[in-house]
Amino acid sequence: MTLLEAEQLSMNFGGIRALDGVSFEVNSGEVFTIIGPNGAGKTTIFNLISRIYEPTRGRLAFCGRDLLRVPAHDIAALGIARTFQNIELFEHASVLQNLLLGRHAHARGRFVEELLFLPRARAREVAHREAVERVIDFLDLQAHRDSLVVNLPYGVRKVVEMGRALCTEPRLLLLDEPSSGLSVEETEDMAFWIQDIRTVLGITVLMVEHDMSLVSAVSDRVLALDYGRVLTVGTTREVQAHPDVVKAYLGA
Repeated sequence: MTLLEAEQLSMNFGGIRALDGVSFEVNSGEVFTIIGPNGAGKTTIFNLISRIYEPTRGRLAFCGRDLLRVPAHDIAALGIARTFQNIELFEHASVLQNLLLGRHAHARGRFVEELLFLPRARAREVAHREAVERVIDFLDLQAHRDSLVVNLPYGVRKVVEMGRALCTEPRLLLLDEPSSGLSVEETEDMAFWIQDIRTVLGITVLMVEHDMSLVSAVSDRVLALDYGRVLTVGTTREVQAHPDVVKAYLGA
């Protein structure tokens, strides 16, 4: 089943064409990775899916629904969550508080119920905290639950940001360079998390990544971009051996 479909996506920034007719499909239950040199247009694709950018041309569909008709503030509720290259957390809030923010997409209460903290509001709060605790257990963040983010090592912050995205209960998780800034050991841990997110939680993953060891460890299919154009799509081995990919990374 096709979960996400991109058709002839193009994106211009003034006279610069960041994407030029990019098409691909992400199937339900797979880890699909986008690779390419810096400036290839990888993060631009994420920003289009997140509705931060409006494409110059093309089509985006999620579960058969026209994604370009969905406003940015409804993307999380639709079932799409993402992380960022540069960690976007509230540093002076605790891990628990940051993860609870991920439950905002499921907020359904009325103002008076929340203001007076009526029984229905209390029940919703209990449900939200139970959902967050499941993510804390899943990612082994128990030791950091009450720690301020500002006091955490960089690698743990990466996991916390991923946890906040998981708290939205997405069908599609966008991971933007999850291994960036991580040690070899932390990258190996990240590979395990991504595999478990797919196999245990049943969440489809769309990833942008430079570390080919991580790409090889977790990806079902890989799309290679260069100068905003698709070079090839296939397994990691097929893509790495493709002459256009070798040329893009190593030169002619």
